[in-house]
Amino acid sequence: MRNALLQQRPVPTLSRLGWLMALYSENHLRLQRLFEPQDLACGTYQSQAGEGPALYLAVVERHPYTLELGMSYGLTDPLTGLPDPSASLRLYRDTRQLEATHCYAGRRWQDVIGMDAPPRRILDHRLRMNTFLGKWLQYLAEQGHGVATLRRIAKPNQKFPAISA
Repeated sequence: MRNALLQQRPVPTLSRLGWLMALYSENHLRLQRLFEPQDLACGTYQSQAGEGPALYLAVVERHPYTLELGMSYGLTDPLTGLPDPSASLRLYRDTRQLEATHCYAGRRWQDVIGMDAPPRRILDHRLRMNTFLGKWLQYLAEQGHGVATLRRIAKPNQKFPAISA
């Protein structure tokens, strides 16, 4: 019996970086199901579902292996004039990952973690941003947003905090 207990192997744990990479993969799948962004041309798109505010999705840049996107409601922060909440996103087509590079929900990243943040705090912030993105994408799906509600609008690209800074 004692030998059986000694032979048990510990269950492998997921590192913080592994957890972040898993979030990137989940978020890619969620966004792909919602809006199929790989098929969208550069420009700004609006999605209206139900009584909630309109969602804006901007395809800012297309590169061979990545897409630069911005996502926000049509609401603005009265102090800064920036879309609030908003997220700047990078979609990696080859690895099927979606990274929230910047999120703005009332404050810029510099105000949240500081200019000289240690690596652990930066990783923690990235985990929080991408967890927020995953929950936001899930909420959008529950509200009825999707390819069927998405339409291109003539309005020029909105300014997103990470893109305009």
